This record gives sequence, C-alpha cells and structure tokens, in this order.
Amino acid sequence: MRTADGGELAGASPPAGRVDGGLPMGSERMEMRKRQVPAAPDAPGAAPGQPGVGSRGSNACCFCWCCCCSCSCLTVRNQEDQRPTIASHELRACLPAPTLEEVNAWAQSFDKLMVTPAGRNAFREFLRTEFSEENMLFWMACEELKKEANKNIIEEKARIIYEDYISILSPKEVSLDSRVREGINRDMVEPSQHIFDDAQLQIYTLMHRDSYPRFMNSTVYKDLLQSLSEKSIEA
Repeated sequence: MRTADGGELAGASPPAGRVDGGLPMGSERMEMRKRQVPAAPDAPGAAPGQPGVGSRGSNACCFCWCCCCSCSCLTVRNQEDQRPTIASHELRACLPAPTLEEVNAWAQSFDKLMVTPAGRNAFREFLRTEFSEENMLFWMACEELKKEANKNIIEEKARIIYEDYISILSPKEVSLDSRVREGINRDMVEPSQHIFDDAQLQIYTLMHRDSYPRFMNSTVYKDLLQSLSEKSIEA
C-alpha cells in the first residue's frame, strides 16, 4: 500500500494471489498437496518380501511348482506300482532256464521243487497270483539267516525278518500259531541264526499242503512244461 507521496507502508500485505517468496497461492497449494501425497513405492518386486505384482508372480510360480510336484508324485507312485513286475522280470532274467527234466521232477515232490532256484522262482510267481508271496520270501530270508556267523549281522537280519514277517503290524505278516510266535518274541532278546526255525518249518508245511497242489495244476506250471516239451521235440 502506497502513501500519498508514493512510498510504501512497512508490513503491507502482499498483493492478492501471492505469498512471501513470490509464489502464487495456487502454486503453494500444489506444493502442499505434493508434500501430503506419499512417495510412490519402488518398482514391484524391487525390495524382497514387498507385496505387489512381484508377489503375484511369486504365487504363480508357486502354483506351477505345486502342479509339477503333484505330477512328479504321481510319477513316483506309478513307478512304485510297477516295481514288483520289474523285479520279477529281472529275477527271471538272472536265473538259468530250467530243463525239462527239472520241471518234470517238480511234480514228484515239493522238496525237489524247492531245492532248485528256478523251481522256487516259478513257485514264487504262482504265490504272487494268490497274494501269498510273503510265505516264500520269509522262507528264503530264513535260509539266508542260517548262513550268517557274525553276531551283529544275525541280530540285524533277525530284526528285519521279524518286522517284515512276524510283527502283527506288517502287511506281509505270515500265518503262525501262537506257540511259535511267543517263542520268537522271547528269543528276540538275543536272537540266533536259528530263531525262526520252527516258524520256517510251519510255513514250509503250509506251502506244501496248501499251495503246492494248486501250483501243479496252474497255468504257470503247465505253460512252462509245455514250452520246454515243444523245444525238446524241435531239438
């Protein structure tokens, strides 16, 4: 504000629309709004653990990983389902083929069947079709245990056989009477290589009386006998 002689009064207000420093009032309001608005965050995913698009991308990857994991689990389960068949094929490939004389001898007695590796293998394949393969596996494990002399190995193998074929919690538990089972339970405190002798004899008798007659009338035996007979004629 000017005086009559053209001077300015001290403390006069600045012109309308302006503030100290020469900035227009509109500019001041713009500056204030800028100060009040928080700074925009950095690019998503720049800081670890910061939510945003980066996390969504992470979730997408996790989803894909889960899908892949499920597929992998299915593949592993399928491979496990195929293991018994593969093991059977490998077992047949490792054993020498039986002769016609051997196969004919199997019909004479159960002992002659069990004394040859090829006979045990053929009988084991038949037992697998009847869901009683554990009887042969248990008998063979007992035979291996009898060959051991080292006390530590005997104890370890006895424990494995017990857990696999004697324990009531095992899916491969063999059928034994209570007397034999109780005797094994007592002897497991300090097992010897003959701890399962009574149980092995009981399972051997069971296979002889129950499974062996059916094996002799099975397609497993008849097909093998016919195949060897035809080869013998051709030779």
